[in-house]
Amino acid sequence: MQQEEAKKIMGILQDAIRMEVEGKEFYQQSSQKSSNKLAKELFRRLASEEDEHRKRFEEIYEALKKGQDWPAIEPPSSGGEQFKSIFTQATKELGSEVKVAESELEAIRTAMDMETKTHDFYHSRSEQSTLPLEKSFYQSLAAEERGHYLALVDSHEYLTDPAGWFTRKEHWAMDGA
Repeated sequence: MQQEEAKKIMGILQDAIRMEVEGKEFYQQSSQKSSNKLAKELFRRLASEEDEHRKRFEEIYEALKKGQDWPAIEPPSSGGEQFKSIFTQATKELGSEVKVAESELEAIRTAMDMETKTHDFYHSRSEQSTLPLEKSFYQSLAAEERGHYLALVDSHEYLTDPAGWFTRKEHWAMDGA
């Protein structure tokens, strides 16, 4: 990798690290402010995942700083299982009797916007990259950020209309679609 290209990539990595740190801080604050169990746990889990992303970016940054090539680092992948378990537990406990503050819903909407922007940034980087390891790393991260967005959408739907959410989920199960 040429020095000019490495410098550009390192600047992009610094931007990504900053985004992940800001995301983690937002999620930690939102979790602390939440009284709704689902929102609190969702934000806590998202903060943890953003921190894992930051660590991976820092590993890559340090390797490039030492003049090494892009390392073969895969982002951690929860496969969405943690979000499913959060939902399963919360829906069992809360059922369709959900109390949620408008501030919690606003935090979820803000988080949805953040995840969309982060997804778009990583997707764009995957398309622009000429390095196979960099390309696949950003593709994996974009997919994970998309999963975060979908978990937030599902949470918002459940918290704003629990009965409708249960109806849609039950209908989906009966259809098999």
